[in-house]
Amino acid sequence: MSQEREQEFRPVNQVLGSQPSLGPIPADQILPWTVIALASYFMINGIFGGLFQEEFQKWLWTILMTGWGIGTWWILTGGRSWSFLSKFIGVPAWTRGFARYQSLLEVNHEAKNRKTKRRRRRK
Repeated sequence: MSQEREQEFRPVNQVLGSQPSLGPIPADQILPWTVIALASYFMINGIFGGLFQEEFQKWLWTILMTGWGIGTWWILTGGRSWSFLSKFIGVPAWTRGFARYQSLLEVNHEAKNRKTKRRRRRK
């Protein structure tokens, strides 16, 4: 009896269906977060670098701006990203319409078809 029960159940890999991650960081967020961190670094140290007196202020603002950007990106595209991003997908407007065929060769095929059909009906 115990052997029959063991054969009924199959072992399942627990990782199947889960999202890859590096610790608490989801793998699909690594590239955007890197871009956000580099952009904030270049903005603070490159463009606005002359505004800050000390190196500590530059790094503080770089970390704050990076944290804000990463937090915003994670909220918008995190676990339930479809709930936010689906708002920007255009929904097609379906209408009914019938286009009349127009030949590019300027040949009136309808008149030819009508003549042949009438001839066949008369016989």
